Amino acid sequence: MKVKNIKWLVIGLFLGLLVMFLIFKFGFKKEIINITKQEILDEESMVIRVVENSTMSVVTIRTDRDLGTGFIISQDGLIVTNKHVVVDLEPKYKVVIGKDEIVEVKNIYRDPLNDLAILKIDKTGLKALNLGDSDKLKVGQSLIAIGTALGEFRSTVTTGVVSGLGRGIVAGSPIEGIEKLTNVIQTDAAINPGNSGGPLFNSGGQVVGVNVAVSQSGQNIGFALPINLIKESINIFKTTGEFERPYLGVGYKMISKEVAAKNKINSGAYVESITENSPAYKAKIQKGDIIIEIDGQKLTESDNGDLVKIINTKKIGEIIALKYFRDNKEQTVSVKLEKRQ
Repeated sequence: MKVKNIKWLVIGLFLGLLVMFLIFKFGFKKEIINITKQEILDEESMVIRVVENSTMSVVTIRTDRDLGTGFIISQDGLIVTNKHVVVDLEPKYKVVIGKDEIVEVKNIYRDPLNDLAILKIDKTGLKALNLGDSDKLKVGQSLIAIGTALGEFRSTVTTGVVSGLGRGIVAGSPIEGIEKLTNVIQTDAAINPGNSGGPLFNSGGQVVGVNVAVSQSGQNIGFALPINLIKESINIFKTTGEFERPYLGVGYKMISKEVAAKNKINSGAYVESITENSPAYKAKIQKGDIIIEIDGQKLTESDNGDLVKIINTKKIGEIIALKYFRDNKEQTVSVKLEKRQ
């Protein structure tokens, strides 16, 4: 009797395993294939949608040949590109809109702090791209780059992901000049010479970066300036018609908390030099002072706590409260920020 029960138990287990195998092979496997196909179709649709919606807003920058890429940020003819694309002051620049509409550039405004330039053309009714929030980017997120690849193939579309955030690189050439760029986006979307100045989109079609450089020593390594980095420049320009920012007029070296504790001094910005007739000079700031706060915000080694970064958030003519350390005493002085002469 026991032998018979064991026999039926074994047969039952075998049939159960067989049924599970058949379900997995012909049911789950089919479901997985369907899901994978749907994911591919969704990704393709996303890329097609972004490209179709932005084609007329991505332009080619040229002289007697195609040089780089730009994108429209206002209906009345403001176009963003990299400063190094239009670094030469002599040529007459033009932009190509769509397939073959060529419009002359009337004015070029070059940002002294970032690899950014804004071009002005005499044309209205243009379609401006939406600017996203690069602070919300995550590693692995899908990206789309559009530009004039190699200065030859207009409206080239490449896709990839965010490979890294907060990267620091040295970009440029002996002709264009070498520039250190910090906090850039790394992507494996193909960014070639000629893509410079073009938009880097998220899957929602918002511009989250400005394509700026490609690694010469590796494959599938491109870089873009975060759009949030240049939003302030764009806003300043739209308000004032120029890129000018306020300045304090000090040369300084940051003192970390560790160094400060070891030497029993305050952390902050140690003033090494002062520009004559600058706001700092007029406020009687001295070499050897340690600036510790601006408008209540402590100065630190982090990007958000750097002296220049804080000053760049202020306006020309604004009066700030500057707290500094001198002769073992904390003091506060009001400083009126000015435009750099």
